[in-house]
Amino acid sequence: MQKIIAVLNLFPSISEFNSTKKTIVTIGTFDGVHIGHQKIIEKLILETKKADCESLILTFFPHPRMVLNGSSSIKLLNTINEKSSLLEKMGLDNLVVHPFDKKFSNLSAEEFVKTILVDSFNLKKIIIGYDHRFGNNRSANIDDLISFGKKYDFEVEQISAQEIDSVSVSSTKIRDAITDGNMIIANEFLGYDYILSGKIITGKQLGRTIGFPTANIKIEENYKLIPKNGVYIVKSHLQEKTVFGIMNIGLNPTVNGEDLSIEVHFLDFDADLYNKNITVSVIARIRDEQKFTSIDLLKAQIQEDKNYAISFIKKRA
Repeated sequence: MQKIIAVLNLFPSISEFNSTKKTIVTIGTFDGVHIGHQKIIEKLILETKKADCESLILTFFPHPRMVLNGSSSIKLLNTINEKSSLLEKMGLDNLVVHPFDKKFSNLSAEEFVKTILVDSFNLKKIIIGYDHRFGNNRSANIDDLISFGKKYDFEVEQISAQEIDSVSVSSTKIRDAITDGNMIIANEFLGYDYILSGKIITGKQLGRTIGFPTANIKIEENYKLIPKNGVYIVKSHLQEKTVFGIMNIGLNPTVNGEDLSIEVHFLDFDADLYNKNITVSVIARIRDEQKFTSIDLLKAQIQEDKNYAISFIKKRA
């Protein structure tokens, strides 16, 4: 992912957005901000610079499928904060995360265009998928949007079928890969290493007693997609430096654990991280979680995992 120093304005609803400049807008969930999304966002930002406007993405939370399909158990690749950080690195000016509910979904197509795109966003241009549908019961299509553009004086640029298909394929492959623990494939389609963000909490502290202290990460967002149970190579940015580690996701069966835990043993770092927020990038998977017949065998395996991680990191560098 191309990194650009920028300050992103994050708005928790459409009504809170405010700018005197014209905007160029795109709409979507952009979950993962993966390589397919990045092409669209780069196009948005380039068009914005040419026209001396501000770039704006309108997205929604909860995910519309969570609201309109109550049985949907969809897990997301990004929390809102993770998505905001990724979009800021790309140079986006404004992100509007509007609360999605059934009342909003019942807006007519023209109400949506007039009151939101035109009146709220001061729209100059919208960049949108050829298959985009909007308004109550998704009744309007791209041709309707073009007609509204002529009526309300804004441009419409269509994203091609090829680009839209690329986005859809990438999202599916990323979710499948993470569910299978295949982080190499997931990260290839993301264009960056998959991230997990949370707060360090006090765990059972077994790791410290066997010589491998761990940071126990609690992820608050229950909709976040967690990789398959197992041991992974990770990295984080701590105290102004990049630190690598090995992470276990699972139940700690050797000590009869019952709850899912996410624990990281950092390879060359020892400081108090309790109650601090942390983000780790998941680089690669080492192995499945195992149950060992003794603590000594567990210790030996962790040392082996650590040696493997050090070798992997050197080769990657």
